[in-house]
Amino acid sequence: MNNFRHQIKIQIRFGDIDLIGHVNHAVFLTYMELARIHYFNDVVGKEIDWSETGIIIARAEVDFKSPVFLTDEELFVYTRCSRFGNKSFDLSYRIEKVQTGEEAASGMTAVVAYNYKSKKTIHIPDEWKKKMEEFENP
Repeated sequence: MNNFRHQIKIQIRFGDIDLIGHVNHAVFLTYMELARIHYFNDVVGKEIDWSETGIIIARAEVDFKSPVFLTDEELFVYTRCSRFGNKSFDLSYRIEKVQTGEEAASGMTAVVAYNYKSKKTIHIPDEWKKKMEEFENP
């Protein structure tokens, strides 16, 4: 099916729908954000002090494959770490309809490790990188 090991299920809400009757394009970034949070909590751990060391998004991309409607009810969002740098890494996403398995969108975010107290980018913490590498390559 795909090479993603992490997934979450998202219920499509009425407020996600635009005047044309499908999920608005901007909402896909929110779906990716939810997946990113769950990925971090599940893979890296919930003990991160986000007020000090965290992440910022440097770039976000979405490729739309097929429209999503309220009647599709739920989506799977798959997440994986697809690249590591010194201070940044990429997370890739696949969004598909639960009922049919049809791919609705794919995306990527370039994520930068960041210290909120010093307001500077930092090297990816070794513990984060180790946990993500172990998760992605068991």
